[in-house]
Amino acid sequence: MLYPQNNRFRTTIDLSGFWQIRSDANDDGLKNEWFHGFTPEAEIAVPGSWNEQLSELGYMNYVGKMWYQTRFSVPDTLRENRHFLHFGSADFHALVWVNGNFAGEHSGGYLPFEFDISDLTESAKDNLLVVCVDNLLTHDTIPQGITEENFREFNKERDQSFPSTVFDFFAYGGIHRPVKLIGMPQSHLQKIRLEPVISAADGILKYRAEINVSPRNARLELALFNGENCIMRQQAEASGEEFSGELKIENCKFWSPENPHLYRLRFTLHVNGEAVDEYFLETGVREIRIEGEKLLLNGRPLFLKGFGKHEDFDVLGKGLSHPVIVKDFQLMKWIGANSFRTSHYPYAEEIIQMADRMGFLVVDEVAAVSLNFKYVTGKTLENHKQAITELIGRDCNHPSVIAWSIANEPGIWGEEEALSDYARKYWKEIYDHSKSLDVSRPVTLPTCPRLGEEDPGYKFVDFISVNRYWGWYEIPGNLEEAGNFFRKELENLYEKYKKPILVTEFGADTIEGEHATYPQLFTEEYQAILIQTYFDIIESLPFMAGEHIWNFADFRTAQHHRRLVLNKKGVFTRQRQPKVAAFSIRKHWLREK
Repeated sequence: MLYPQNNRFRTTIDLSGFWQIRSDANDDGLKNEWFHGFTPEAEIAVPGSWNEQLSELGYMNYVGKMWYQTRFSVPDTLRENRHFLHFGSADFHALVWVNGNFAGEHSGGYLPFEFDISDLTESAKDNLLVVCVDNLLTHDTIPQGITEENFREFNKERDQSFPSTVFDFFAYGGIHRPVKLIGMPQSHLQKIRLEPVISAADGILKYRAEINVSPRNARLELALFNGENCIMRQQAEASGEEFSGELKIENCKFWSPENPHLYRLRFTLHVNGEAVDEYFLETGVREIRIEGEKLLLNGRPLFLKGFGKHEDFDVLGKGLSHPVIVKDFQLMKWIGANSFRTSHYPYAEEIIQMADRMGFLVVDEVAAVSLNFKYVTGKTLENHKQAITELIGRDCNHPSVIAWSIANEPGIWGEEEALSDYARKYWKEIYDHSKSLDVSRPVTLPTCPRLGEEDPGYKFVDFISVNRYWGWYEIPGNLEEAGNFFRKELENLYEKYKKPILVTEFGADTIEGEHATYPQLFTEEYQAILIQTYFDIIESLPFMAGEHIWNFADFRTAQHHRRLVLNKKGVFTRQRQPKVAAFSIRKHWLREK
């Protein structure tokens, strides 16, 4: 599946805007055939979460099915084209109908899906699009859900949130990224895979392109552009439904944070000598690998400075906002960061595209957050592998993506099943599956300390990632003792596994405007001092691959007595205003400039 674009053969029409909506807490929609159209309760902006938009109607904490409908027209100029509906994401399950006819369904949030609706659309009238979105999570889904009974089974009633979630961010519901109608030629490119390789001063771009049919006399023409200049052309003949080959770029400009140089590739499909489709890709040439205790980019040691983040903003929820994307990247540049992790799910592809252009390094994470192995099923594993397949398929061509994160903090409940043979087999299967899809990037898995040094996540990864809160959740207030404990733990982990270590989370909840002259939890000064304590330890150890602060900005969580509406660990507020720590971090990260 290729990201939608407009060119001389492809037309993309954005269907975003105001849609009509109706809740379905009693599962009446299918029974009463709402897919033929329904009486709406309200209007809603797409993309966007329903929670804060419609909180006055009682939907802030709504979990269940929500029906959407809108109408769209197909221009006469697209009459001879194939018609596709492309959804950037819908969380977490979606059923789609066009003119009352079932178009398809998709399970799993945060990733795109599309359906060929060519046989369902009519050019002479408005077409009715109906979507049923369900944000209910279960033991089988990625991410997993949790029930009140599960909290009781673990004797953790005091930890229960509302709505019930096993993870510490809000489970927004809705169509969170744009919906687009795409007109494409009958014969078209449907998948392109690039693999960059560095050979001395030269770059090699291996490519593989798939088409939707296997036409005779098909030919692919490639043109490589450096800026406005075409520097190379190549042709390839089809082998069934696939083309493959490689481009050698002499004296290549390698992509890096300091110089995020992008080449532009044009793929033109010819059938019987006539051009019938075209697609453009921007990509960079770079290599990421591990040697001993070092993470290397283009053969040079790499140290990651950045954040865990969330797609979260006032009113929008997880809805895509281009101005928020721009603001976040500018703030990360201002503070001196060079990287971030897409905690705890894939972000919008527009964010990854911006990272490509601005030179940010991305640890790209699948939405397998806080897996509880007491409840893991064969279906969980199946959905987990499918989510990884979709993530790698979407983001494999982005030079900014330097690693895949296959989960976050499994076993956080301390269940004994998380250390079982089944769990070890599970993680080996997930790791092997990820590597079968992409051998060019390392795989990691951020862990919590609950399972100790025998955490299976340490064995089945290329580099270790740890989330640690010494000085906050453990040993609160005593930063000297917390720092000593943290340093010793890192040294022990490296001694045992001999792999580079990235600290993917550390931080402290901080209420903006709270101050103290002594170490006081929740004050802005305590956050700044804790972060500096971690910097000093991490940067003193030669096997460390980087430091990612938790979190970039405050974000909404489910209701819980530990949270003041938001998780307040951001160094920026939810509205992107800096706390005291932001200035000390900037001074530290930019100290060499």
